[in-house]
Amino acid sequence: MTTARIVNCPTCNQGVKWTATNTSRPFCSERCKLIDLGSWAAEDHRIPTATAPDFEDSDPERDL
Repeated sequence: MTTARIVNCPTCNQGVKWTATNTSRPFCSERCKLIDLGSWAAEDHRIPTATAPDFEDSDPERDL
């Protein structure tokens, strides 16, 4: 028999068993899952990307 792996909930940092019966994994509960989803929707979390070029500094006449 193997021991379930314990991970920390990304929202509240509580220890959570990583098992097939935990439908909210890696979160400890549906509540923490929804809090995280709300943070993504509010753009509190972002995936880093390369900085977009600043087109305001370019000369439109030169680009033609």
